[in-house]
Amino acid sequence: MPTMRAALISRANGPFDLVERPIPAPGPGAVRIRVEACGICHSDAFTKEGTFPGVTYPRVPGHEVAGVIDAVGAGVTGWQAGDRVAVGWHGGHCGHCESCRRGDFVTCQVSPQVPGITYDGGYAEYMVAPTGALARSPDGLSAVEAGPLMCAGITTFNALRHSGARAGDTVAVLGIGGLGHLGVQFAARMGYRTVAIARGTDKEALARQLGASHYIDSRTQDPAAELLKLGGARVILATVTSGPAMTAALGGLGLNGTLLIVGAALEPIEVPPLLLIGGRRSVAGWPSGSAIDSQDTLRFSELTGVRPMNEVYPLSKAAEAYERMMSGQARFRVVLTPDR
Repeated sequence: MPTMRAALISRANGPFDLVERPIPAPGPGAVRIRVEACGICHSDAFTKEGTFPGVTYPRVPGHEVAGVIDAVGAGVTGWQAGDRVAVGWHGGHCGHCESCRRGDFVTCQVSPQVPGITYDGGYAEYMVAPTGALARSPDGLSAVEAGPLMCAGITTFNALRHSGARAGDTVAVLGIGGLGHLGVQFAARMGYRTVAIARGTDKEALARQLGASHYIDSRTQDPAAELLKLGGARVILATVTSGPAMTAALGGLGLNGTLLIVGAALEPIEVPPLLLIGGRRSVAGWPSGSAIDSQDTLRFSELTGVRPMNEVYPLSKAAEAYERMMSGQARFRVVLTPDR
């Protein structure tokens, strides 16, 4: 029986085990993907630590997958062997039950199906995915470029295109990390007057290279005051994981401005009610999106030159690569590729 290598976790908080296992066969309505690249995301900690409802073990993590279909299951139409595809974080919540209407997806009546959590993901040479999770990957993007766009990319792209900002509006990106370096690129290519906000001057040259027309050093400058000098931001895309940093920038919103949060900060944000009332300002959050949103992200990126900045590791070094990402030392995404 043909086998493949996979980096799996046998229990919550367990180590990565590099194993040989049979190459899976796709069931009805699913395809098998020969994985060419899989990004490592901070959300993979849900599987590593066992903190996401529904995660079962043993489990192969990975929801930033790019590869090629090499087999299709019964009843599959519209997809065939040889198609370049990508798979991202698509939970499969129904969107209609009372839990979903409350935003309480944990108790959604439809069991979510998330790659790397409820079924095996891309830390492997092959994976099986339902057709509803597939996005077509354009020829102009390599697999290594496409993988991280399946979570970090779609999150920032989708948030910005649904933010209400129009070409010419001032959009600030708070944080120039794994999400932020993509957010700056998307904002600039969508035609926004793009402002990058980060700590220190060391990231200014990179931020401008990525497309920012203005840079604010939050270590020595008041980000809110500097944004107001520019007329106020229509949107502040908060990619940092710091509640105080978001609070410090909030006052820089202009009329009808929105602080749009995509960074999962643990600390609370302090929001003065009069600031919201006086300028019709708001605070909102945004998750990733659907498979078609991922496909839009890939296509937009191909057309406009948006590219993630990646550190590439072989699958055999999955544990080292995971620690590199989780430590915050990576610049800016980490991607696994098969050793073959």
